[in-house]
Amino acid sequence: MHATLLSFLGLALLGALHAQDSIPVQINFQQDKLTGRWYSIGLASNSNWFKEKKHLMKMCTTVISSTADGNLEVTSTYPKGDQCEKRNSLYTKTEQPGRFSYTSTRWGSKHDIRVVETNYEEYALVATQISKSTGSSTMVLLYSRTKELSPERLERFTQFSKEQGLMDEEILILPQTDKCMADAA
Repeated sequence: MHATLLSFLGLALLGALHAQDSIPVQINFQQDKLTGRWYSIGLASNSNWFKEKKHLMKMCTTVISSTADGNLEVTSTYPKGDQCEKRNSLYTKTEQPGRFSYTSTRWGSKHDIRVVETNYEEYALVATQISKSTGSSTMVLLYSRTKELSPERLERFTQFSKEQGLMDEEILILPQTDKCMADAA
């Protein structure tokens, strides 16, 4: 019985690792074209914080810039209550172009970030696998250069999120807001 349980757990771990490796990365990724201002249009996640906070979430702005050593500085500005909050993150490049890592010391989590697809001028689809001591979760973000995106892009976001195992109630098209849009750095 013990050996069977260990075999099952081993297969489950192998399956999880295979699923993580099956997340694609943009072919011929061009990091310099990803930089600039983006709007977060869609967010999907199976994390507990998302389930607790999704009813409060609104569209936000994200500014991406390259650092001298080839990493990405990501600054998101979003409405929180009556104020605008800013979150800065440093995405460290990996050997695979379009794939980055980020460690949150605040939350004790490691993030495997992949730019899944983008045409750089209109939209970007980004998938993140998050690992913590309490478990793992998946997050998918849909970015747009404008506050609105075509129904086809929104559908692609929903479809890709479902391919990652996310359910309808874990997928959100963020409500538009003008709050904090001018404050983005």
